[in-house]
Amino acid sequence: MNFTADVYISLKKGVVDPEGEATKKALNLLGFRNVKSVSSVKVFRIELEAKSREDAEKMIEEMCEKLLANPVIQDYSIRWVD
Repeated sequence: MNFTADVYISLKKGVVDPEGEATKKALNLLGFRNVKSVSSVKVFRIELEAKSREDAEKMIEEMCEKLLANPVIQDYSIRWVD
C-alpha cells in the first residue's frame, strides 16, 4: 500500500530561530507592527510503500530520528495526507 505523510520539523521551545526573528523584524519594518512572532518550519512530503499505516509511521519516525530532525533542538510531527 502507498502512504503519504507531511513531516513538520520545528525548533523546540526556547531555541533561537534566527530566520523567524529576521522575518519578524522585516515585517515590522514594512509596517506590519501587529506581527508579534514568526517561527520557521520545514515540511517534507514523504510517499512510501508499507504493509500498514502503522509500519509506515514507524518508518517515518525512524527517518526523523536518523536524518530529518535533530532531536536536541528540533521537534517533529507527522500528518497523513489522504
